[in-house]
Amino acid sequence: MTFMTAARDTSPADRPRTGLRERKKIKTREAIRSATYELIREQGYDATTIDQIADRAEVSPSTVFRYFPTKEDIVLTDAYDPLLPAGLRARPADEPWPQAVRHVLREAVRTGVEEDTEAARLRTRLMVQVPAVRSRMRESMSVTGRMLCQAIAERTGRDPGDLEVRVFAMSLLGGLLEASLYWAENGHRDDFTTLVDRALDVLEHGLPEQKP
Repeated sequence: MTFMTAARDTSPADRPRTGLRERKKIKTREAIRSATYELIREQGYDATTIDQIADRAEVSPSTVFRYFPTKEDIVLTDAYDPLLPAGLRARPADEPWPQAVRHVLREAVRTGVEEDTEAARLRTRLMVQVPAVRSRMRESMSVTGRMLCQAIAERTGRDPGDLEVRVFAMSLLGGLLEASLYWAENGHRDDFTTLVDRALDVLEHGLPEQKP
């Protein structure tokens, strides 16, 4: 998911081989993203400009904007947003709903965070430290939310516009966002998968009673 992954635009081995044009696009996107991460690590987010990113990635500023509308999008956009709805569609039809959601989210975390933990930590740290990144993240949740609503509707037989579907989808994304922020705010000490499980427990069972 956008708000919790720092995924690379490379295709997993089990995906069909992409054409030359698409591979060039993927390579360009990765060059822009890598250049952005490098510059941010070297000099900070605010000091990093689009011109610098373009120069480091060896592309024009207009090319950067063609792939990413804003600097915040370079940090936040990833290749794994469709994993959650696609994963839900792929789960067995008779699998209990909470179990299906938990399985898919754990797989998304494994794919997005564990494959590039350093980038994931940088991304979530920027979400905490930079208001513009955090604001853009909240805006982008609506796009992921629509995809998730559609997947939920297909699995449950509801309309994707139903209030209950929308509330569940956005509650799920909101819980994952808060888990991501909590992870960064606490120095990435916790296992992120464990934090996701805790967030899902709250959504499934409600707020637990405070221990004495």
